[in-house]
Amino acid sequence: MTMLDRRLHAYRPDLAEAGLEGKVEAARFVSGTPARVCVPVVALRPEPDLARGIDTELLHGEDVTIFDRAGGWCWVKAVSDGYVGYVPEDAIAEAAPAPTHMVIAQRTFLYPEPELRKPYRTVLSIGSRVHVSGEAEARGNRYLVLADGTAIFSKHLLPLGALDGEDYVAIAARFLEVPYLWGGRSGLGVDCSGLVQLALRMTGRNAPRDTDMQAEGLGEPIERADVRRGDLVFWKGHVAIFEDADTIIHANGNTMTVARENFAAAVERIGWLYEQPTGYRRPF
Repeated sequence: MTMLDRRLHAYRPDLAEAGLEGKVEAARFVSGTPARVCVPVVALRPEPDLARGIDTELLHGEDVTIFDRAGGWCWVKAVSDGYVGYVPEDAIAEAAPAPTHMVIAQRTFLYPEPELRKPYRTVLSIGSRVHVSGEAEARGNRYLVLADGTAIFSKHLLPLGALDGEDYVAIAARFLEVPYLWGGRSGLGVDCSGLVQLALRMTGRNAPRDTDMQAEGLGEPIERADVRRGDLVFWKGHVAIFEDADTIIHANGNTMTVARENFAAAVERIGWLYEQPTGYRRPF
């Protein structure tokens, strides 16, 4: 049988997704059940174990397919990028209403009602999706109201269809000083490939999740001499965004933040760990 990337294909000896029948060996094949993330951010792990590292994160309102439930965990596949892993069962809901809007602020507060003086319920990251059922105004501020009566400041949301064509580099720059988090993919913490994926997503464009996936299949390869704003540079295990031909923005373990850095200085600084860049790509 074919050896497939377990990050993108759901298969175990006892169970596999229906689309893999005839491609992998499994005791049973299932189509899965649709569901949505119902918590602000949840880690997706390679095993149902809180001690295991984070592969990536899923944000509120993101769609998943559930293949299995056991021991308080769900084995799922993210609809947006196809990533497979385990999340706590209480982090997803099967009957959640379809999202209508996306959070465009770096972070926003979810209030119990349309009133900024009320103690907030939780914090939602940029890229989170919510279902708006109404609107309200309080003391001159306009809020969008969710089905349960909670509210978000209206300027922090946009309808899903309105995300199109904005400069994704400018969005990436809004992450400057956000903490570095291995596997992170939110306005609370992000890694290098998560920054690329999330910034592109905020302009309505999809991208693979991990650095090796992006280096292999995101956009088209280019030469260093042709680099311009928005192009990507790859090392083995790392990616950065060109703000201009000589400056990069990247989430990195040196500053443990998203940082702006001179490209030549970065190449020299990290050469001992990643060697020389392995390639350059233009996302779209």
